[in-house]
Amino acid sequence: MKKYIALTALFLLLLSACKAPATQAPPTSAPSLPQPTPQPPAGEKVVLRMWMHTNAAFIAGYEEAIAAYEAEHPNVDIQIEHFDYELYIQTLQTAMPARQEADILQLFGTWISQYYERLAPVPPEVMTVEEAQKTFYAAPIGGYIVNGVLYGLPQEFNMEYGGVLVNKTKYEAAGLAYPPNWKTMDDVLADAKALTQYDASGMMSVAGFHFTSADPTVFSFLAGIKQRGGDFWNADHTGFTFNTPQAKAQLQWMVDAVKAGVVDPVVFNDATNFVIDAFFQGRVGIGYIGTWAIALGKTNYPDFAEEWDYFYLPSFQGDPVFVADSGWGLTVSPNSPHQDIAWDVVRFITTNPTIATKWNIASGTIPAMPAVAESPEIANAMPWIPRALQILPYGQYLGNMPDRDLTLYEILYPHILNVLQGVEEIDAALEAIDMEANSTFQ
Repeated sequence: MKKYIALTALFLLLLSACKAPATQAPPTSAPSLPQPTPQPPAGEKVVLRMWMHTNAAFIAGYEEAIAAYEAEHPNVDIQIEHFDYELYIQTLQTAMPARQEADILQLFGTWISQYYERLAPVPPEVMTVEEAQKTFYAAPIGGYIVNGVLYGLPQEFNMEYGGVLVNKTKYEAAGLAYPPNWKTMDDVLADAKALTQYDASGMMSVAGFHFTSADPTVFSFLAGIKQRGGDFWNADHTGFTFNTPQAKAQLQWMVDAVKAGVVDPVVFNDATNFVIDAFFQGRVGIGYIGTWAIALGKTNYPDFAEEWDYFYLPSFQGDPVFVADSGWGLTVSPNSPHQDIAWDVVRFITTNPTIATKWNIASGTIPAMPAVAESPEIANAMPWIPRALQILPYGQYLGNMPDRDLTLYEILYPHILNVLQGVEEIDAALEAIDMEANSTFQ
């Protein structure tokens, strides 16, 4: 078992130191890649520090991968240091200007555009940009490439669009066919209406289709724009275009779904009856959330007795084009005295099919590599991933936003939720979103 470093004192020390690409069809297998195996001089012990956010499933996956690497490289000792999510962001923002970050950094791919100037580029002998684009799905690798330079390697396809938890017990109690055979989103809404329940006071007690938490609200809105032939970026990706006919049409669809009675966004949202908790407490029939919720739900609600599974929604219109963040992966500090070994560790963990498969299974994440996503091991361990294989190639990288969290969660989501709750008009909301989101570029 790895020893974890006490991080509070480290953070205080650092604080004092300084205040999208086109749709890409996946290859059937990864290309042959160079396999560098740098070794420290005989007898010399190399210690590498690795920073990551605190996530028990992710940590377990990294522990197994690190143990495998250290077994092949007995002179290398990799020490994991993990931080709660918000503290990790603060620590990165403080440590990197002070050049006191760890050798290996787990980063969310969409963050790379904010940190790339303080990251080491991937050496071409580890992987070139062209090799990376052939090895990984377009959406995951997109964030790791900035100005044509590769700054890390992804491990997960962070897909918040299209996937739903479905309660089999509630389906059968409502007399609905299971598993669902949805052809259109109208089919989804029809099932959802039959699943919705109210208590004696008239308040919705079971949401038939809970799509009003932050991630599903935002990413279904963006997907609907793309599927209707629009875009939320301007032509050269220097600003946003949210006030468009396609955006209005998608927001109107969401309003109409609420009016149809499949969810009450006042009772079910990100702050009240969050979709994961509500689903595993029996208050949701169809819960819109990414696959990461599966591992979390199993961990937090081990006694949940109702049967359930995970499926994918039809497109709103046309091909199931959607946008996705570039998910978690590994990068290397330019200040590491052992960059060559650090990159070899990153290559080993992210591109070795056996190691990558075990990490994705342990973490419950969709693989960033088609060769892993299509493997029988993944199908056996996570049967919801083969169901996604037909739509994963349609995923496009979200794009390098000046402040992704601000744009998605403090601008888009509040305005859309206001519209769904009936306190803001569609036209006014889109006008405000367009103005506020574009102000992030200033």
